[in-house]
Amino acid sequence: MLRSSFAIAALVLAAAPAGAASYSARLAAPASQRIIAQDISWSCGPDACQGATPESRPIVLCEGLAKRAGKVDSFVVDGRAFTPAELDKCNAGAKPTRTQALAGR
Repeated sequence: MLRSSFAIAALVLAAAPAGAASYSARLAAPASQRIIAQDISWSCGPDACQGATPESRPIVLCEGLAKRAGKVDSFVVDGRAFTPAELDKCNAGAKPTRTQALAGR
């Protein structure tokens, strides 16, 4: 009986949904809009964008935001800020800003 109790407890724990991580990003060019990118819905205001998702690939989420909204100046996952190297990787495919697009002409 004790063995079946452990089995039931294990099944209940395995079926419980994982907690969603919270994300915050500051954009180089602030946006006041909702942005849907890479498994997350971002609510952006003049200071930062906020979002939450159970997905556990922060770099992919950051890259998705950069592709849609432009360069990301800071990215925080559950209180941990990205390093400069992680931000560089995030911004590698960032949407060009208006001035970058004009300079390329």
